[in-house]
Amino acid sequence: MSELLTRYTGRVDERLKELLRHPGIHPVLRDAMYYSIEAGGKRFRPTLNIMANALLGGEVEETLTIACAIEMLHTCSLIHDDLPAMDNDELRRGKPTNHVVFGEANAILAGDGLMNYAYEVMMDAAMRYPDKLGRHLRAMREVAYGAGVCGMITGQSADIENEGQMLTETELEYVHRHKTGDMIKSALVSGLLLCGPSEAQLDAMTLYGYNVGLTFQIIDDILDITSDAATLGKSVGKDKKAKKFTYPTLYGLEKSREIAGQKTEQAIEALGIFGADADELRELARVVLNRDK
Repeated sequence: MSELLTRYTGRVDERLKELLRHPGIHPVLRDAMYYSIEAGGKRFRPTLNIMANALLGGEVEETLTIACAIEMLHTCSLIHDDLPAMDNDELRRGKPTNHVVFGEANAILAGDGLMNYAYEVMMDAAMRYPDKLGRHLRAMREVAYGAGVCGMITGQSADIENEGQMLTETELEYVHRHKTGDMIKSALVSGLLLCGPSEAQLDAMTLYGYNVGLTFQIIDDILDITSDAATLGKSVGKDKKAKKFTYPTLYGLEKSREIAGQKTEQAIEALGIFGADADELRELARVVLNRDK
Protein backbone atom coordinates (compact mmCIF):
# COMPACT_ATOMS: atom_id res chain seq x y z
CA MET A 1 0.00 0.00 0.00
CA SER A 2 2.80 2.41 0.86
CA GLU A 3 4.11 2.35 -2.73
CA LEU A 4 0.74 3.41 -4.10
CA LEU A 5 0.16 6.07 -1.45
CA THR A 6 3.57 7.75 -1.11
CA ARG A 7 3.12 9.61 -4.42
CA TYR A 8 0.65 11.92 -2.71
CA THR A 9 1.28 11.66 1.03
CA GLY A 10 4.04 14.26 0.96
CA ARG A 11 1.77 16.82 -0.70
CA VAL A 12 -1.04 16.01 1.74
CA ASP A 13 1.24 16.25 4.79
CA GLU A 14 2.71 19.58 3.70
CA ARG A 15 -0.70 21.12 3.06
CA LEU A 16 -2.03 19.84 6.41
CA LYS A 17 0.96 21.37 8.18
CA GLU A 18 0.42 24.65 6.35
CA LEU A 19 -3.31 24.75 7.21
CA LEU A 20 -2.71 24.03 10.89
CA ARG A 21 -0.24 26.91 11.19
CA HIS A 22 -3.18 29.33 11.14
CA PRO A 23 -2.32 32.03 13.72
CA GLY A 24 -5.92 32.26 14.94
CA ILE A 25 -5.87 28.76 16.46
CA HIS A 26 -5.17 28.74 20.22
CA PRO A 27 -1.75 27.13 20.79
CA VAL A 28 -2.97 24.28 23.02
CA LEU A 29 -5.78 23.49 20.60
CA ARG A 30 -3.39 23.60 17.64
CA ASP A 31 -0.96 21.26 19.41
CA ALA A 32 -3.75 18.78 20.18
CA MET A 33 -5.11 18.91 16.62
CA TYR A 34 -1.69 18.56 15.06
CA TYR A 35 -0.67 15.75 17.42
CA SER A 36 -3.25 13.38 15.94
CA ILE A 37 -2.80 14.63 12.37
CA GLU A 38 0.97 14.31 12.56
CA ALA A 39 0.77 10.82 14.08
CA GLY A 40 0.66 9.55 10.53
CA GLY A 41 -1.62 6.88 9.18
CA LYS A 42 -1.87 5.76 5.59
CA ARG A 43 -3.48 8.98 4.25
CA PHE A 44 -5.72 6.48 2.46
CA ARG A 45 -8.82 8.63 2.09
CA PRO A 46 -7.10 11.80 0.81
CA THR A 47 -5.14 9.69 -1.66
CA LEU A 48 -8.36 8.16 -2.97
CA ASN A 49 -9.69 11.68 -3.49
CA ILE A 50 -6.64 12.72 -5.51
CA MET A 51 -6.54 9.48 -7.53
CA ALA A 52 -10.23 9.78 -8.48
CA ASN A 53 -9.71 13.43 -9.44
CA ALA A 54 -6.72 12.53 -11.62
CA LEU A 55 -8.78 9.85 -13.36
CA LEU A 56 -10.70 12.56 -15.26
CA GLY A 57 -7.76 14.89 -15.77
CA GLY A 58 -8.07 16.95 -12.58
CA GLU A 59 -5.23 18.94 -11.03
CA VAL A 60 -3.80 17.85 -7.66
CA GLU A 61 -3.61 21.44 -6.43
CA GLU A 62 -7.34 21.99 -6.95
CA THR A 63 -8.48 18.95 -4.98
CA LEU A 64 -5.64 18.91 -2.42
CA THR A 65 -7.42 21.01 0.22
CA ILE A 66 -10.53 18.83 -0.04
CA ALA A 67 -8.30 15.79 0.38
CA CYS A 68 -6.81 17.35 3.53
CA ALA A 69 -10.27 18.21 4.85
CA ILE A 70 -11.24 14.55 4.47
CA GLU A 71 -8.19 13.56 6.52
CA MET A 72 -9.17 16.11 9.19
CA LEU A 73 -12.67 14.61 9.41
CA HIS A 74 -11.27 11.10 9.58
CA THR A 75 -8.80 12.09 12.32
CA CYS A 76 -11.60 13.81 14.24
CA SER A 77 -13.52 10.51 14.22
CA LEU A 78 -10.47 8.65 15.55
CA ILE A 79 -9.91 11.13 18.40
CA HIS A 80 -13.54 10.87 19.48
CA ASP A 81 -13.64 7.11 18.93
CA ASP A 82 -10.71 6.66 21.34
CA LEU A 83 -12.35 8.61 24.19
CA PRO A 84 -13.34 6.79 27.40
CA ALA A 85 -17.02 7.25 26.56
CA MET A 86 -16.48 5.37 23.27
CA ASP A 87 -13.71 2.75 22.87
CA ASN A 88 -11.57 3.99 25.79
CA ASP A 89 -8.39 3.29 23.83
CA GLU A 90 -4.89 4.34 24.86
CA LEU A 91 -2.96 3.61 21.65
CA ARG A 92 -3.48 4.97 18.13
CA ARG A 93 -1.00 4.85 15.23
CA GLY A 94 1.65 3.60 17.64
CA LYS A 95 1.33 6.61 19.97
CA PRO A 96 -0.70 7.41 23.11
CA THR A 97 -4.17 8.57 22.14
CA ASN A 98 -5.06 12.25 22.15
CA HIS A 99 -6.97 12.25 25.44
CA VAL A 100 -4.12 10.42 27.19
CA VAL A 101 -1.71 13.22 26.21
CA PHE A 102 -3.95 16.31 26.34
CA GLY A 103 -6.83 15.26 28.59
CA GLU A 104 -10.41 14.50 27.62
CA ALA A 105 -11.58 18.12 27.35
CA ASN A 106 -8.80 19.13 24.95
CA ALA A 107 -9.24 15.91 22.96
CA ILE A 108 -12.93 16.67 22.46
CA LEU A 109 -12.05 20.20 21.36
CA ALA A 110 -9.31 18.92 19.04
CA GLY A 111 -11.82 16.63 17.34
CA ASP A 112 -14.38 19.43 17.14
CA GLY A 113 -11.70 21.77 15.81
CA LEU A 114 -10.66 19.40 13.03
CA MET A 115 -14.27 18.79 12.07
CA ASN A 116 -15.17 22.47 11.78
CA TYR A 117 -11.88 23.51 10.26
CA ALA A 118 -12.36 20.93 7.51
CA TYR A 119 -15.41 22.82 6.25
CA GLU A 120 -13.69 26.19 6.63
CA VAL A 121 -10.75 25.18 4.44
CA MET A 122 -13.00 23.59 1.80
CA MET A 123 -15.03 26.80 1.56
CA ASP A 124 -11.85 28.86 1.28
CA ALA A 125 -10.64 26.55 -1.51
CA ALA A 126 -13.96 26.81 -3.36
CA MET A 127 -13.73 30.61 -3.37
CA ARG A 128 -10.43 30.35 -5.26
CA TYR A 129 -12.26 28.70 -8.17
CA PRO A 130 -15.30 30.94 -8.80
CA ASP A 131 -15.77 29.52 -12.30
CA LYS A 132 -16.08 26.03 -10.78
CA LEU A 133 -18.02 26.98 -7.66
CA GLY A 134 -20.89 24.61 -8.44
CA ARG A 135 -18.54 21.65 -8.74
CA HIS A 136 -16.81 22.54 -5.48
CA LEU A 137 -20.14 22.86 -3.66
CA ARG A 138 -21.19 19.41 -4.90
CA ALA A 139 -17.86 17.97 -3.75
CA MET A 140 -18.21 19.62 -0.32
CA ARG A 141 -21.76 18.32 0.00
CA GLU A 142 -20.51 14.81 -0.80
CA VAL A 143 -17.82 15.03 1.90
CA ALA A 144 -20.33 16.42 4.41
CA TYR A 145 -22.73 13.56 3.69
CA GLY A 146 -20.04 10.90 4.01
CA ALA A 147 -18.90 12.20 7.40
CA GLY A 148 -22.32 13.27 8.65
CA VAL A 149 -25.46 12.14 10.39
CA CYS A 150 -26.57 10.01 7.44
CA GLY A 151 -23.05 8.66 6.87
CA MET A 152 -20.16 7.86 9.21
CA ILE A 153 -21.84 9.23 12.35
CA THR A 154 -24.95 7.15 11.81
CA GLY A 155 -22.72 4.10 11.35
CA GLN A 156 -20.96 4.84 14.63
CA SER A 157 -24.30 5.26 16.37
CA ALA A 158 -25.60 1.95 15.01
CA ASP A 159 -22.34 0.27 16.00
CA ILE A 160 -22.70 1.43 19.61
CA GLU A 161 -26.39 0.52 19.76
CA ASN A 162 -25.71 -3.00 18.55
CA GLU A 163 -22.88 -3.87 20.96
CA GLY A 164 -23.60 -7.27 22.44
CA GLN A 165 -26.36 -7.93 19.89
CA MET A 166 -26.65 -10.64 17.24
CA LEU A 167 -27.00 -9.08 13.78
CA THR A 168 -28.12 -10.36 10.42
CA GLU A 169 -25.86 -9.97 7.40
CA THR A 170 -28.00 -7.05 6.22
CA GLU A 171 -27.77 -5.29 9.58
CA LEU A 172 -24.03 -5.86 9.80
CA GLU A 173 -23.45 -4.51 6.29
CA TYR A 174 -25.54 -1.44 7.18
CA VAL A 175 -23.18 -0.65 10.08
CA HIS A 176 -20.03 -1.19 8.02
CA ARG A 177 -21.33 0.61 4.94
CA HIS A 178 -21.98 3.76 6.96
CA LYS A 179 -19.24 3.54 9.59
CA THR A 180 -16.44 3.02 7.08
CA GLY A 181 -17.80 2.86 3.55
CA ASP A 182 -19.43 6.28 3.36
CA MET A 183 -16.24 8.24 3.99
CA ILE A 184 -14.23 6.12 1.55
CA LYS A 185 -16.93 6.47 -1.10
CA SER A 186 -17.19 10.23 -0.50
CA ALA A 187 -13.43 10.69 -0.76
CA LEU A 188 -13.53 9.17 -4.23
CA VAL A 189 -16.73 10.78 -5.48
CA SER A 190 -15.79 14.27 -4.26
CA GLY A 191 -12.56 14.09 -6.25
CA LEU A 192 -14.51 13.05 -9.32
CA LEU A 193 -17.11 15.80 -8.91
CA LEU A 194 -14.53 18.54 -9.49
CA CYS A 195 -14.16 17.24 -13.05
CA GLY A 196 -17.81 17.20 -14.15
CA PRO A 197 -18.31 13.41 -14.37
CA SER A 198 -21.24 11.68 -16.04
CA GLU A 199 -23.88 9.96 -13.91
CA ALA A 200 -22.58 6.59 -15.11
CA GLN A 201 -19.08 7.49 -13.91
CA LEU A 202 -20.43 8.63 -10.53
CA ASP A 203 -22.41 5.40 -10.14
CA ALA A 204 -19.36 3.31 -10.99
CA MET A 205 -17.15 5.16 -8.50
CA THR A 206 -19.82 4.91 -5.82
CA LEU A 207 -19.99 1.15 -6.28
CA TYR A 208 -16.21 0.89 -6.21
CA GLY A 209 -16.00 3.00 -3.06
CA TYR A 210 -18.61 1.06 -1.12
CA ASN A 211 -17.05 -2.29 -1.96
CA VAL A 212 -13.53 -1.12 -1.08
CA GLY A 213 -14.94 0.36 2.14
CA LEU A 214 -16.57 -2.91 3.14
CA THR A 215 -13.38 -4.80 2.34
CA PHE A 216 -11.36 -2.34 4.40
CA GLN A 217 -13.62 -2.84 7.43
CA ILE A 218 -13.77 -6.63 7.10
CA ILE A 219 -9.97 -6.82 6.98
CA ASP A 220 -9.83 -4.45 9.97
CA ASP A 221 -12.07 -6.84 11.89
CA ILE A 222 -9.90 -9.80 10.90
CA LEU A 223 -6.68 -8.04 11.92
CA ASP A 224 -8.23 -7.16 15.28
CA ILE A 225 -8.23 -10.91 15.92
CA THR A 226 -5.10 -12.12 14.12
CA SER A 227 -2.57 -9.30 14.47
CA ASP A 228 -0.85 -7.52 17.38
CA ALA A 229 -0.59 -3.98 18.68
CA ALA A 230 3.04 -3.56 17.58
CA THR A 231 2.10 -4.30 13.95
CA LEU A 232 -1.13 -2.32 13.83
CA GLY A 233 -0.07 0.61 16.01
CA LYS A 234 -3.33 0.34 17.96
CA SER A 235 -4.91 -1.97 20.52
CA VAL A 236 -6.16 -5.34 19.32
CA GLY A 237 -8.97 -7.52 20.62
CA LYS A 238 -11.17 -4.45 21.00
CA ASP A 239 -14.14 -5.90 19.16
CA LYS A 240 -14.38 -8.93 21.43
CA LYS A 241 -13.91 -6.81 24.53
CA ALA A 242 -16.65 -4.39 23.44
CA LYS A 243 -18.88 -7.30 22.33
CA LYS A 244 -19.11 -5.90 18.82
CA PHE A 245 -20.65 -8.06 16.14
CA THR A 246 -18.32 -8.34 13.13
CA TYR A 247 -17.95 -10.39 9.97
CA PRO A 248 -15.59 -12.85 11.74
CA THR A 249 -18.21 -13.17 14.51
CA LEU A 250 -20.89 -14.03 11.95
CA TYR A 251 -18.87 -16.06 9.45
CA GLY A 252 -15.50 -16.93 10.96
CA LEU A 253 -12.13 -15.85 9.59
CA GLU A 254 -11.96 -17.97 6.43
CA LYS A 255 -15.44 -17.08 5.18
CA SER A 256 -14.86 -13.41 6.05
CA ARG A 257 -11.75 -13.34 3.86
CA GLU A 258 -13.74 -14.97 1.08
CA ILE A 259 -16.43 -12.28 1.33
CA ALA A 260 -13.77 -9.55 1.32
CA GLY A 261 -12.36 -11.12 -1.85
CA GLN A 262 -15.79 -11.03 -3.49
CA LYS A 263 -16.24 -7.37 -2.56
CA THR A 264 -12.84 -6.59 -4.03
CA GLU A 265 -13.74 -8.23 -7.34
CA GLN A 266 -17.00 -6.28 -7.42
CA ALA A 267 -15.04 -3.07 -6.82
CA ILE A 268 -12.63 -3.85 -9.65
CA GLU A 269 -15.45 -4.72 -12.05
CA ALA A 270 -17.19 -1.42 -11.29
CA LEU A 271 -14.26 0.49 -12.80
CA GLY A 272 -14.78 -0.94 -16.30
CA ILE A 273 -16.20 2.36 -17.55
CA PHE A 274 -12.83 4.05 -16.93
CA GLY A 275 -10.76 1.52 -18.88
CA ALA A 276 -7.03 1.18 -18.27
CA ASP A 277 -6.88 4.65 -16.68
CA ALA A 278 -8.26 3.09 -13.48
CA ASP A 279 -5.60 0.37 -13.18
CA GLU A 280 -4.04 1.96 -10.09
CA LEU A 281 -7.40 2.05 -8.34
CA ARG A 282 -7.86 -1.62 -9.24
CA GLU A 283 -4.47 -2.41 -7.76
CA LEU A 284 -5.29 -0.39 -4.64
CA ALA A 285 -8.43 -2.48 -4.11
CA ARG A 286 -6.30 -5.63 -4.17
CA VAL A 287 -3.82 -4.10 -1.74
CA VAL A 288 -6.64 -3.25 0.70
CA LEU A 289 -7.71 -6.90 0.57
CA ASN A 290 -4.21 -8.20 1.29
CA ARG A 291 -2.99 -5.62 3.81
CA ASP A 292 -1.56 -6.79 7.13
CA LYS A 293 -1.85 -3.53 9.09
